[in-house]
Amino acid sequence: MKKSKLFLLTIFFISTIIIVFIHKQFEEKPKVVIVLQTLDRQYWRIIEAGAEKGFKDFGIDGKVIAPKDGTAEEQSDLLENVLKENPDVLVVSPRYSPVIIPKLESFVGNNIPVLLIDTDDSWGNKTAYIGTNNLELGKMAGALLGSQLQPRDKVALIGGEPSPEGERLKGARVSLEAVGIKIVSEKILKSDKVVVKEMQTILHEHPDLKGVIAATDYIALPVSKIIQKQGIKIPIVGADGITEMVELVEEGTLTGTVAQNPYDMGYLSAEAALKVTMGEKVNNIDSGVDIIMDNNARQRLDFLTRVLR
Repeated sequence: MKKSKLFLLTIFFISTIIIVFIHKQFEEKPKVVIVLQTLDRQYWRIIEAGAEKGFKDFGIDGKVIAPKDGTAEEQSDLLENVLKENPDVLVVSPRYSPVIIPKLESFVGNNIPVLLIDTDDSWGNKTAYIGTNNLELGKMAGALLGSQLQPRDKVALIGGEPSPEGERLKGARVSLEAVGIKIVSEKILKSDKVVVKEMQTILHEHPDLKGVIAATDYIALPVSKIIQKQGIKIPIVGADGITEMVELVEEGTLTGTVAQNPYDMGYLSAEAALKVTMGEKVNNIDSGVDIIMDNNARQRLDFLTRVLR
């Protein structure tokens, strides 16, 4: 009788362990959707790579999507489809807040928490923002450029849409004015396609220009090309740290730049989404900014090569 009871007890414990194991194997993973502004540019693909690594590390059923043409209207339609999927958490980089934020209210109304990534907004119903402190990035860019110039030297600031690029230029002004650098031109572009034309105008009006701060690398790169074409060597500071920009620093064409950490942005967003599904409070997360110089450019390039495979 004792042996029989022991045998049944053993079978019970083994069965319990097997049931728990099977349950864990088939336990439903939290579902997270990340909606970016586009995937046509390397910066956004780096965010995607970080997010996918986060999905894998944290056991998330996640995906990264973006509008094909990168328009706010297309992103809005994409969000309507995502809402039908009823994810546990939405992570989104709003292409244009007046169009996108009303769509996000629908997610909150369906008890789906919304995290913002890369592009922040004052929207009160967001759970948190994960990304760059763009004002601080601008201050860092201004300090880097200012350290290479003399008081009363003339510089230009070039950016695009008001947020987050406007915050970067605002921060740059603070640092440049603090060391007596003269900002002789500040251009807000409606499209990156007009960068070359605007830069040619700036150089024509200010042939003694000593430096440029661009709100994105996608502005800084054509600026660098037109300056090289004219045989001028002045410092140009960008913001994103994409491969082509870092290569210019490594080869000595540029003395340095500042760089966001888009890979960390994506990874930290996946981690934050998991915490939200577990009921944890998530605060805004600053993904940081790095200064890229000739002594660390190669390390950055190696990292980008590895994560973009």
